[in-house]
Amino acid sequence: MTRHDTFLTQDTTGDPRPKAIVIGAGLGGLAAAMRLGAKGYGVTVIDRLNRPGGRGSALWQNGHRFDLGPTIVTVPQIFRELWATCGEDFESCIDLRPLDPFYEIRWPDGSRFSASGDRDKMRAEIERLSPGDLAGYDKFLKDSLDRYEFGFEDLGRRSMHKLWDLIKVLPKFAMLRADRSVYAHAARRFKDPRLRMAFSFHPLFIGGDPFRVTSMYILVSHLEAAFGVHYAMGGVGAIASDMQRIIQSQGGKVQLNTDVDRILVEEGRAAGVALRNGQEIKSDVVVSNADAGHTYTRLLRKKTTRRWTHKRLQRTRWSMSLMVWHFGTLGTRDLWPDVGHHTILNGPRYGGLVRDIFRKGHLADDMSIYLHRPTVTDPTAAPIGGDTFYALSPVPHLGHDDPVDWTKTAELYREKMQKVLEEQALPDLSKHITASEVFSPNTFRDRYLSPHGTGFSIEPRILQSAWFRPHNISEELPGLYLVGAGTHPGAGLPGVISSAEVLGKLVPDAVPVGASK
Repeated sequence: MTRHDTFLTQDTTGDPRPKAIVIGAGLGGLAAAMRLGAKGYGVTVIDRLNRPGGRGSALWQNGHRFDLGPTIVTVPQIFRELWATCGEDFESCIDLRPLDPFYEIRWPDGSRFSASGDRDKMRAEIERLSPGDLAGYDKFLKDSLDRYEFGFEDLGRRSMHKLWDLIKVLPKFAMLRADRSVYAHAARRFKDPRLRMAFSFHPLFIGGDPFRVTSMYILVSHLEAAFGVHYAMGGVGAIASDMQRIIQSQGGKVQLNTDVDRILVEEGRAAGVALRNGQEIKSDVVVSNADAGHTYTRLLRKKTTRRWTHKRLQRTRWSMSLMVWHFGTLGTRDLWPDVGHHTILNGPRYGGLVRDIFRKGHLADDMSIYLHRPTVTDPTAAPIGGDTFYALSPVPHLGHDDPVDWTKTAELYREKMQKVLEEQALPDLSKHITASEVFSPNTFRDRYLSPHGTGFSIEPRILQSAWFRPHNISEELPGLYLVGAGTHPGAGLPGVISSAEVLGKLVPDAVPVGASK
């Protein structure tokens, strides 16, 4: 029998359960801990930050709550299923509010497009911009449904670590033209360049170049239309906090402000972790919610890797990074009435700007901005009468040949962002700012240990997805599993929560130490 079958780790506290360690308290790591706790493991989650949630946590400044990462929930049923697995009711724990509209897109020519889950409203919006594209919209939704059923409900919710699993689905990939990019597919259905942008930009929310990422990702349009776009009151950080509560109710631990230095290897298996302070914690199962690149280059630095070597990771195409300006205002609740919960401000270029960011690694003078105003839905994110905002601009990651020096550039870029916001959405903004926090690519590198300061780990190109992505069950070390954005199925809230669902199908149910199997 193998070590994995017998669960030899002992616990001096008298807890007979086999032990699991989860490195990282991001949403993927917390979901993994919940599933392992439900399977009978004694789980310890370890994270270097002071709050659970990773990129989905929050900061507070002058009465403003800055939600740091994901801002919406698009597939609430995966949360309901996760909570139900742990004997909990998601709706009783988390207050989700549907958004209508989902977001508004604005272009430099003054035109706007309001996206919602109401098909008649969507058709009216398309007819207003480009009447000739109505038939293409109907076809695009059908295309999106086909890819959702295959890409999300099938491939996205099961492991793809066996090559044969990939070979079996290649005919379906070919039939759905997975080789075509998201933008190329949108261009086949829409003639108007604004609508081509409106139905192809979504890969940017998971770190992908719309002009290179597989068209499987048009499934997002079906997700929005079928399940809506929701906001969790209290921010995504409220979801993370409830996940911590459930883990602790299962007898698990969430150990914050603690650095994991490396993964322990004994008898050719993952055997626990060594902390930065020198302490070693043994376990039967190790799950890494750290970035896959960090896991293989840093946490396993004392073990020779076969597939995910430094050289291989250097050739990997990584997602872009982000400049995120969190800011708070006072006396503005009645100002800017046309700025809703989510607004996307397009720069003068779409394809050119994306090429600069992903391929050239060039920080352009122009920009596009995703503006989040949660106080439209959740006034508790700011002091009475105030607002809290999150302005996000995609920028090149730090791994390009001539990386941007953000120690010198961050404030200059923030000033440019403020100028764009004042011109296109928030006039006189500078008169009302009372709080400010900037996250540059350096922040993503240092705070989240993200390779090259990327915002979303490995870019989800077709040859970096499914079997080609770092597997949920490690190819490099038995007993090690991966969850989160850098593994299958990928980044974004649905992706990282689904990665924990895949994990739950790979890790065997726990057998208490000393119990017969």
